[in-house]
Amino acid sequence: MTSIQYLKGVGPKRAILLNKLEIYSPFDLLEHFPVRWQDRRLSQIKENIPYIEKPFVFRGKVVSVRDMYTAGTLRIFKAIISSEDKEIEAFWFKRHTPKYDVFAKLRKDIRPGETIWITGKPEDPIFSTKIRVDEYCLDTDEKEKKLSMATLVPLYSLTEGLNQKLMRKIMHAAISAYASKTTDLLPPEITAKRAFMPYELAVRYLHFPQNPLNLKEARKRFIYEEFFLMTLAWAIKRRQTKTINKGHKYKIRKHLLSQFKKKLGFEFTKSQKIAINKIFSDMMSRSPMTRLLEGDVGSGKTVVAMSALLLAAENKYQGVFIAPTEILAEQHFMTFEKFLGDLPLKFELLTARITGKRKKEIIEKVRKGEIDVLIGTHSLLEESVKFKNLKMIVIDEQHRFGVRQRAALRRKGENADILIMTATPIPRTLFLALYGDLDLSVLRDMPPGRKQVCTFSVDEKTAFEETKKELFKGRQAYIVYPVIEESDDGELRSVKSEFEKVTRLFPDFKTGMLHGQMKPSIKKGIMEDFLKGKIRILVSTPVVEVGIDVPNASVMVINNAERFGLASLHQLRGRIGRGEHESKCFLVCGQMSPQARERTNIMCTLSNGFEISEKDVYMRGAGEVMGLRQHGEMRFKIADIYSDSSLLKLAMEDKDEIIKKDPNLQRREHAPLKNKLFKLYQEKWNIIDLS
Repeated sequence: MTSIQYLKGVGPKRAILLNKLEIYSPFDLLEHFPVRWQDRRLSQIKENIPYIEKPFVFRGKVVSVRDMYTAGTLRIFKAIISSEDKEIEAFWFKRHTPKYDVFAKLRKDIRPGETIWITGKPEDPIFSTKIRVDEYCLDTDEKEKKLSMATLVPLYSLTEGLNQKLMRKIMHAAISAYASKTTDLLPPEITAKRAFMPYELAVRYLHFPQNPLNLKEARKRFIYEEFFLMTLAWAIKRRQTKTINKGHKYKIRKHLLSQFKKKLGFEFTKSQKIAINKIFSDMMSRSPMTRLLEGDVGSGKTVVAMSALLLAAENKYQGVFIAPTEILAEQHFMTFEKFLGDLPLKFELLTARITGKRKKEIIEKVRKGEIDVLIGTHSLLEESVKFKNLKMIVIDEQHRFGVRQRAALRRKGENADILIMTATPIPRTLFLALYGDLDLSVLRDMPPGRKQVCTFSVDEKTAFEETKKELFKGRQAYIVYPVIEESDDGELRSVKSEFEKVTRLFPDFKTGMLHGQMKPSIKKGIMEDFLKGKIRILVSTPVVEVGIDVPNASVMVINNAERFGLASLHQLRGRIGRGEHESKCFLVCGQMSPQARERTNIMCTLSNGFEISEKDVYMRGAGEVMGLRQHGEMRFKIADIYSDSSLLKLAMEDKDEIIKKDPNLQRREHAPLKNKLFKLYQEKWNIIDLS
């Protein structure tokens, strides 16, 4: 394949910069899609198209120019530009360097009498008479004007050393030389059925559209293509997984499971029973389990996962329980101690904070098979951690782990069963798209005794007064601050700076502090004291948003709540309402943007995690909510699962037809599709086998 360095306008040095953007050939460059477009036509009509901006654009004759100096190294080039009905001052800012004249090119191009185009940021948005220039173009430079002014102009993600004007020039060169040489990967029947533009025309219009309609049709074609490739890959992956004979079997002996159920002290909910039965059925099938367990905060996912790990242990297999943060892993370990501590089960905790001799001892025991369940964080992915007989993998908070990490864990246990958990409810269409290789179990009902939490947006004084009332009733409280240390701008309150104030305001109650920088032994002691009621107020960072279960805690105060996303707010709120007492959550906000105000209103009116997740997806986009854009490292270039959901549904329909007719993509017309899937999902991500 032709190296990008041989494309006109690139060369070896610029090729190195393009490589940083994963652009190695002209064909890679063609699919480096714009992140947005600017309408730099002079028309003042502003169409409401979310991916097209309407910046300030001006065409006029240069009246005068002038160099201006500052006391420091900043140099300013100023031009007075006039049109028939308006006159503006245009400014260029650069840092002085003794090596060369930073304004030499500007002096050559921008001379009195020349007609030029500029686009930039008005310093006075109302009258737009002073403009800080982003780009300019001479009216006589037809080629540059065609690419950068008087048209719809693409804007790309860049790296240091590249600019938008240069990227447009080399993109235009790539399209001119290579667009016609690229094979369309979409089968002809799909292109005809969905009335898509052919690849060559679509790639030209995507980068350099002549009008919004051109752009809309080109985007539609490439959005569909991304969805189609992804859903097809997951369908192939799922089919391949189902054909594997995992080579190990389970029998339900109920020795550990019966003792565990007895120690729980409560009955499983209906949905927990259904999920456990499905998981056990998967584990006893001939092919490896790959199941997603989805449930709202407090729905009891952990005890379902523990049941699966106990079944593995009863059959003399090892299990692993991986969590994204140390405090969550430590909390899971404490839960194991609480419910499984008296059982003949050997389990250990391994995180980055466990080092030296202790770490070596744990790793050696795991290697020998002397540990039944290993609980930990990313530390479990280290090469040194080897298992004797790993067959059951539980991954908590799945959106914090990428495909590569999931694959790395599975390699530690040949054909191991995998249970992935999420507290972020996923709409069904998104699930089928993002996790089409997984089966799904949903915990829709709550364990007995769970109380609905009432949420209020109040000032700090009111929040603390209400907290004090609950404390005098014998309850406990969380007071959450967004950061550990004071921020430079002083806008965010910190745990360390506010802890003493909280202690003074609540002199009758013991207060504890918790954050992620503490030593594990100290954190564990504080959490245990809070659980036992010795600490009545826990002043903490958001590390408590997952894992901590204190039934007597009935109050939560979240400071700077405007800085938290819906998912985090809902997770934090889920720490209360776990006992028999009515619970209250108080959101204390600073200056709020319209989006922050909307999030606050949602939190005060909704309590169901599924409904909140739908709102979150709508506000932030599916990629941000899932924490990934798409499966950790794999990112969509142009598609958005929520806003482009209609195209996603079409792609899923067509995927089913293709798989039904040609499951191994052996037909000649599917060769380009198979090659693309190989490059993306086998060669790069190693998740399917198309050999």
